[in-house]
Amino acid sequence: MDELHSPLAGVTALILAGGRGSRMGGADKGLQNFRGLPLALQTLMRLQLQTRPPRDILINANRNLSAYESLGVAVWPDTLDGFAGPLAGFLTGLERCETPLLLTVPCDTPLFPLDLLERLQDALHQQDAEVAMAAAREDDGQVRTQPVFCLIRAELLDSLVRFTQQGGRKIDRWTMGHRCVIVPFDRPHDAPGAFFNANTLAELHKLESL
Repeated sequence: MDELHSPLAGVTALILAGGRGSRMGGADKGLQNFRGLPLALQTLMRLQLQTRPPRDILINANRNLSAYESLGVAVWPDTLDGFAGPLAGFLTGLERCETPLLLTVPCDTPLFPLDLLERLQDALHQQDAEVAMAAAREDDGQVRTQPVFCLIRAELLDSLVRFTQQGGRKIDRWTMGHRCVIVPFDRPHDAPGAFFNANTLAELHKLESL
């Protein structure tokens, strides 16, 4: 069995920290403290604690690059201009990925499941999919997709290049053109707040209390 089709294929993880932080007053979200440490560092450590830790970890950031580099991993800004959103981060990650698979996680969701990679990877291989996307139960009880939490085959780089060159910026609009499996994180033992994210400082303080 080759590495691409192995259930333990090499994975690079990408922390998405390239946003403007507009709802946080322009603050660089990944550098805001959560339980005493920057959000990006909390995310990095949570990736290292995965039941199947990624082989490599990268950060996508567009500001304060030296601060992110101090966390000890490679940092890459968007290759698209103008803070083009998380899909621009996907593109940067796929361009730098040297493994068969790329896992994407945002920097503002510090309680994401420790078995995130394992479950996405299992579903990707079982369904022979090209993308595995997480879904979670929200406050209203509905299970909805979490598009920034994706496991993507690195071979989709050319597809994403074409999509973004045509002006595409929505993650789900791109993934719908590929074999995408949705992976619900709604088992009885799944923490209900695992995918809560912090868009404002108030939401960040609320997350600290969970």
